[in-house]
Amino acid sequence: MRLIAHRGFAGQHPENTLRAVRSAAECADEVEVDVRRCDSGELVAIHDASVDRVTDGSGPVCRHSLAELRDLRVLDTDETVPTLEEVLDAVPPTVGVNIELKEVGLADDAVRLARSAEPQVCVSSFHANELEGCRGADCEVPRAYLFDEASDQAMEFARDLDCSFVHPSLDCCTERLVGDAHAAGMSVNVWTVREATEAEQLADLGVDGVIADFADVLPEAEPPR
Repeated sequence: MRLIAHRGFAGQHPENTLRAVRSAAECADEVEVDVRRCDSGELVAIHDASVDRVTDGSGPVCRHSLAELRDLRVLDTDETVPTLEEVLDAVPPTVGVNIELKEVGLADDAVRLARSAEPQVCVSSFHANELEGCRGADCEVPRAYLFDEASDQAMEFARDLDCSFVHPSLDCCTERLVGDAHAAGMSVNVWTVREATEAEQLADLGVDGVIADFADVLPEAEPPR
């Protein structure tokens, strides 16, 4: 199975930071980051709609300029909130990047940056319309549909969007879902995996990749130095 570093292995590093991305790239097949737009227009790597949980600041991300975000510190470290462009520059060409679009209106800029990046980039989202926008911007950039409730509708959305991947949650991943995805030509990456036993169970189901908080969920993976 492929090892995908969730927010740059959020269980080990300050999530969605350059430190996390660089460390995760030492052993992961792919690094996943969350993306939103800040007030000055740049796409930045941060999960929540506000900066409160992960920084020493407060308020919505969309009300902070990039300069203001750079003045904040992430999870009591010296790391700041990076731009998506900085993240893509930090990942070597041999490691993939999964850009999760956390809100609507990001597709065109995300795909533009993905096209110019050296790593292989996949865009993912819970928002089907946003993935449709990505397909319209460049159908060659792979897409992944995220969901946390298994249903025929979720698989139908993924097929209609010509997704290369489906990203179901751990709780809703079943043998039937994996079989249906594979029959439709899609790979299955499951989130969020925190234990080696969970990864082993997913391997038995035929899952293709795990989106994990820790590198050692796969025994063959060497923890980042």
